[in-house]
Amino acid sequence: MPSAFHLSRRSFVLGSVSMTAALAGCTTTSQPSVVPAVAQRPIVPPSEAELQARYAALEDTGHKLPAIPYQQIDPKYYRQRVIDPTGEKPGTVVVDTPNRFLYVTEPGGTAMRYGVGLGRDGFAWEGEGVVHWRQPWPRWKVPADMIARQPSLARYSVENGGMDPGIRNPLGARALYIFQNGQDTLYRLHGSPDWQSIGKATSSGCVRLVNQDVMDLYTRVPYHARIVVHQGPLKASTSV
Repeated sequence: MPSAFHLSRRSFVLGSVSMTAALAGCTTTSQPSVVPAVAQRPIVPPSEAELQARYAALEDTGHKLPAIPYQQIDPKYYRQRVIDPTGEKPGTVVVDTPNRFLYVTEPGGTAMRYGVGLGRDGFAWEGEGVVHWRQPWPRWKVPADMIARQPSLARYSVENGGMDPGIRNPLGARALYIFQNGQDTLYRLHGSPDWQSIGKATSSGCVRLVNQDVMDLYTRVPYHARIVVHQGPLKASTSV
């Protein structure tokens, strides 16, 4: 038969366990809720060394691209990470036409932002689509309506096979072709040798980036990525 000492000791242990459980229950209920992390990637302006490397001359599959004189471009159009102003899911491409920005949204509340230039076709379409086709060093096949405005471009028509890829090709080092409901919108995101057009509206083309930026964009945007094009301002557009 257990002694009184053993009974007392057992009661003490069981009581301690019950008390510990009760305290643990109180502790659990009083824990603060976990706040999701936002903007986990650093949001800092690119350094001079980063800019020099980012826009340096380079060779890509035999094509030699000159350095971009980025000092002559408004710094807000430099490729840089910013707090995402779009409200879109990570992995979405967003074109902010009025502010001449293109965003690729990221997890954690950030986005990679690029400065863009726009042509007449860049204002011709808005809405939602997908990146249906991507092409490094594309051929430029001039559409008939552009040839009607500039007959000298007829030698680069679709029927004539277009312009060979190269650093003088208006589509630059990369092109992303946008479709909607299975149909080609004729809306393009593409590189350009004309760095002076970034941040401006010019006579022709869609959405152009400097070649070094469109090559970076190409690595971030896969086939069938969602794209949203705004011809009006974003609800929470940024001018950082």
